[in-house]
Amino acid sequence: MEKRATIKDVAKEAGVSISTVSNALNNVNVLNPDTKERVLEVARRLNYTPNLNGRNLKAQATGVLGLFLGEIRGPYYGELSDSIYRACRESSYELEIFLSSDPRHIMTNILGHRVDGAVILNPAIEKEQEEILKSQGIPTVYIDRILVGEKSASVVFDSNTGGEKAAKFLLELGHKKFMFVEGATGNYDANERHKGFFKVLKNAGISIEDDYILKGEFDRKTSYDAITAFLDEGKELPDAIFAANDVSAIGVIEALRDNGVKVPEQVSVMGCDDIETTRMFKPTVTTIRTFFEKQGTIAVEQLIKMINGEPGALTTLDGRIIPRESTIAKE
Repeated sequence: MEKRATIKDVAKEAGVSISTVSNALNNVNVLNPDTKERVLEVARRLNYTPNLNGRNLKAQATGVLGLFLGEIRGPYYGELSDSIYRACRESSYELEIFLSSDPRHIMTNILGHRVDGAVILNPAIEKEQEEILKSQGIPTVYIDRILVGEKSASVVFDSNTGGEKAAKFLLELGHKKFMFVEGATGNYDANERHKGFFKVLKNAGISIEDDYILKGEFDRKTSYDAITAFLDEGKELPDAIFAANDVSAIGVIEALRDNGVKVPEQVSVMGCDDIETTRMFKPTVTTIRTFFEKQGTIAVEQLIKMINGEPGALTTLDGRIIPRESTIAKE
């Protein structure tokens, strides 16, 4: 593990006093702009992050775990946060939730000893930040990518197989013309579901035209608007639509219904996750149960194991098809 840079290291490298470094980092307006920029550049290069809690540093533990999210949208995030909080409480840890898209802010809170370990579901954390967390030996559990090491673990869905299962299920119902509603851009699960779904269709000799691949972003309104725009163009309806998550699937069904298209009589629709709404919506939504409520619990278990000295591990959650009213065999 690399030695953590101190404020003295930054001051020495920049050729200034410790108080000058402190003023630069705290944006105190008493410095020459060139001096301030030089200090900040050195701090970035040395990956220096001020300790936000000296008491905790001395104790070597805060008793707090951090959940670092890039957004809170849809029921998945609420369920995830709740399961993580309950798991923390059962293990006598507190939980802090950080919502930010600024990697410097995220890293400041992780490296600044605000938390004993981090659960990451945030696209703002990229390769550069991954390497810093690894080199500093920060216990980190990723739930949006696969990264395993001494202090790194991953708890992910087998979304590739989930996409495969969706394609096989719809093919077995006799459907031949498909539409895919994409998930969030750059999201691990969205990409994997796309790959698995298209792989099975390709092996079956079926391709999806570009006009039948719509933007959904894991969002109800975005999916609704995409389907509405498609219908306005008067193109031929697909036999079946696979949406990358349930929230999008519900938006798809609403758009079809509002435009006079019957589900599932004219178009079968399928989602993924099995959120509670899929059982309450009409028609009830065929989906893939990902057991996402387990993800947070396992993430906390993995994090505490690494805090206690055990190496990181990969946990993959397999899903299963839940057939409901929104899909039907093609006559």
